[in-house]
Amino acid sequence: MKQGPKFRVKPRRQREGKTNYRKRLKLLKSRRPRIVVRKTLKNIIVQFVKYNPQGDEILASAISSELKNKKYNWKFSTSNTPAAYLTGLLAGKRAAEKGIKEGILDIGLRHPSKGSKIFAVVKGVEEAGISCPCDPSKIPSEDRLLGKHLNETLPKEVENIKNKILGKGA
Repeated sequence: MKQGPKFRVKPRRQREGKTNYRKRLKLLKSRRPRIVVRKTLKNIIVQFVKYNPQGDEILASAISSELKNKKYNWKFSTSNTPAAYLTGLLAGKRAAEKGIKEGILDIGLRHPSKGSKIFAVVKGVEEAGISCPCDPSKIPSEDRLLGKHLNETLPKEVENIKNKILGKGA
């Protein structure tokens, strides 16, 4: 066990490998709301979070399981790329209604890989009218966003739900 006058114990979340405090500080210094994207085995979670010294404040959020309710009637997996895109669109629409115009992507400890579901969320957020700096080469292709690689009926369903979210009728 280490000891001595110069030894300092790291914060608990850093020791547990849950938080990268250097990366978090960079995001907080931007003074923009963070677009927090988290993936679970079954869902995609998107939150717009504003820093507050007493604790972060969630301004708007969406989870992909909301697509399964009667309003959107999504019949497919809530953890695939089209579901991530629609969840980003839904969260972005809610944030835009609250007056948020820009945000900065927070992917936590995940490594950014080209064409991942995280960047499908970013595409949805941008289509909802919120500015989020992101390398366009990282965003999945239009075919993957619409789900042509999964099912031939999926693109129509994605367009239908997209119109419902944006309020263009259905």
